Amino acid sequence: MYIVTVIFQVKPAHAAQFMPAMIANADESLRCEAACRQFDVCVSLDDPHRVFLYEVYESAAAFQGHLGMPHFKAFSEKTGDWVQSKTVHAYTRL
Repeated sequence: MYIVTVIFQVKPAHAAQFMPAMIANADESLRCEAACRQFDVCVSLDDPHRVFLYEVYESAAAFQGHLGMPHFKAFSEKTGDWVQSKTVHAYTRL
């Protein structure tokens, strides 16, 4: 399995807009992408503007496919200015 983690630092002025868009993107990923096995959206207990994603895909190719999906592209375009920073890491499950 191919694991992706993402940490978003959301601009406080856009937090209320960001979360519904993020949850919709996660739901669409699970519904439309058979190779997306898990997509968890978490919020930091210490900082409500820090959002952590834990995503599980069948392969690196499946994740690349995710990046090309219309719902992902729409989410990324819509929320780009709402994000202060974004850190992405990839892992393989042993």
